[in-house]
Amino acid sequence: MEKEKGLRENIFNPLSLGAIKAKGWLKQQLQIQARGLTGHVDEIWEDLGPNNQWLGGEKDGWERGPYYADGLIALAYLLDDKELINKSMTWVEAFLSHQSQDGWIGTEKPGEDKDHWPVFIVMKVLSQYYEVSGDKRVIRAMTRFFRYLDQNIDREKLFSWAKFRWADLVISIQWLYQRTEEDFLLSLSAKLKEQGYNWQEHFTNFQYKKKDNRIKHETHVVNNAMGLKTPAIWYKHSGSDYDLKAVYKGLANLDKFHGQVTGVFSGDEHLSGKSPSQGTELCAVVEYMFSLEKMIAVLGDSLLADQLEKITFNALPATFTADMCAHQYDQQVNQVICNVAERDWTNDPDANIFGLEPNFGCCTANMHQGWPKYVKHLWMKTEEKGLAAICYSPCQVSTIIAHKKVSIIEETDYPFKDKITFKMELTEPVTFPLSLRIPSWAKEAEIKLSDGQIIRPDAGSFYKIKREWSSGDVVELVLPMEVKVERRYNGAISITRGPLIYSLKLEEEWKLIDGTPPFGDWEVYPTTNWNYGLLIDLNQPEQFVDVNIRSVGKVPFSNQEAPVEIKIKGKYLNNWQLKKNSAAPIPLSPVRSDNKLEELTLIPYGCTNLRITEFPLLIE
Repeated sequence: MEKEKGLRENIFNPLSLGAIKAKGWLKQQLQIQARGLTGHVDEIWEDLGPNNQWLGGEKDGWERGPYYADGLIALAYLLDDKELINKSMTWVEAFLSHQSQDGWIGTEKPGEDKDHWPVFIVMKVLSQYYEVSGDKRVIRAMTRFFRYLDQNIDREKLFSWAKFRWADLVISIQWLYQRTEEDFLLSLSAKLKEQGYNWQEHFTNFQYKKKDNRIKHETHVVNNAMGLKTPAIWYKHSGSDYDLKAVYKGLANLDKFHGQVTGVFSGDEHLSGKSPSQGTELCAVVEYMFSLEKMIAVLGDSLLADQLEKITFNALPATFTADMCAHQYDQQVNQVICNVAERDWTNDPDANIFGLEPNFGCCTANMHQGWPKYVKHLWMKTEEKGLAAICYSPCQVSTIIAHKKVSIIEETDYPFKDKITFKMELTEPVTFPLSLRIPSWAKEAEIKLSDGQIIRPDAGSFYKIKREWSSGDVVELVLPMEVKVERRYNGAISITRGPLIYSLKLEEEWKLIDGTPPFGDWEVYPTTNWNYGLLIDLNQPEQFVDVNIRSVGKVPFSNQEAPVEIKIKGKYLNNWQLKKNSAAPIPLSPVRSDNKLEELTLIPYGCTNLRITEFPLLIE
């Protein structure tokens, strides 16, 4: 790893876009995304069509075009999809053409105030494009923009969203500094920090401990999801223990006061407490993922990767239809009806329907980055010129180590199954360390090498295997997945197995309320009961469940073909009903019921549209 002058070195370095290609079920998921909204939203939504201001039209000229391009370009090159590549290039050329002689990039008319925020996203788009193209125009355009900013930021100060999201620009500055070593970039970063919101203080002395419907940037859920990476990003400049501690304070405080079992925190626009009937915005899900990806690179902490997997495999797929042709603005952990109705939320009544633009269009533009950027960060380079498996999914990573081509094929149905196989494809033998993340929940993990050696690594760490590797070498990793019970809000329980959360499978009725399928707006109603408590021993949960594992289908996150089912017993609870069009607060556990014991089916949270995930604990 090359040393970054003036910046602390990362523990891990992300590979360039395209170095990791999805395979197996993960490639199927990317193809579903390409056939869904990501591949067609510009054809059906005027805000991202040819009439967008960035493309020369009159519609939205703010964040929506850059947001869309940020996910589109990653998906296009991961799939080597020529049509998507051409679409993404339309945006790249538009951004480059909007650069004025003085270096500014934007759609503002003469005399209008310059809004920095959308250009922050443009920089992320251009850096990704450079990684797949080597187009020197990118380096010139980014350098000119940053010089403009350095010369004018004292009078054209950050405001509104840019003030709270300043670290997103510092990421691009650090990226450019790695390639140019222009010293002014470091001083510009310091100016941005001075003008930006103090997230370190925000997370260290956290004040927002309850649901708060006041409209303010400090409690905005997406700002907090983005802000989480700020202390880690600035730690590269400062090396300060204060910045380092603020990373973990932020994670802990958001989880303590607003955390959901899926790994994200609530925010039906603003931080909303721990009740599983509060919503979480889709933008917050994908931005929290991106924050974790950047934090993992800087800090090398396996627990952050555990969190990334939890969000990716649960909260991300659950907020889309299985075909990714519709999405929610807000998802709920206990989501028993999705309809246009008033809820105890800041957002509009349509915020939890599945559609094109429920509540507000930011998620329609921003949602596209989730899966592709996850793929991009599955593997990273290490300080010792090796490779680290950050998160697990079927893929192939190809890179250069010690001037030799190295390719590793990762075969697995994880997170649904527990076995992961790594196969080396090398042009000649090469010595390097291979680091495998052992999740904190994997207490009985096992690594088997080609020579028959068996290793039992500690959970919650990266296990490093350094040796000379030859083509054909195989490493097998088994991460046994035990059924566990997690205590939640009001003493409720949730069922987990490995990185997956399990929810009650409900039968559904879908009602088209607008649009033309498959890209319509839908309400979803339950046709089976949801109001159950679960019977389980907290200390011996495996004795109360049956786990059935099936093949992963063409649609990995499907309500009808879920790859895993858990059978468990429960009873209907007469006094737990709807309140304000959501599941009422969970009865304080433990609970009793005189109703008969029934066999219930739980499936992965990400496979559900309607669900109960936090259950009252039943006693007989």
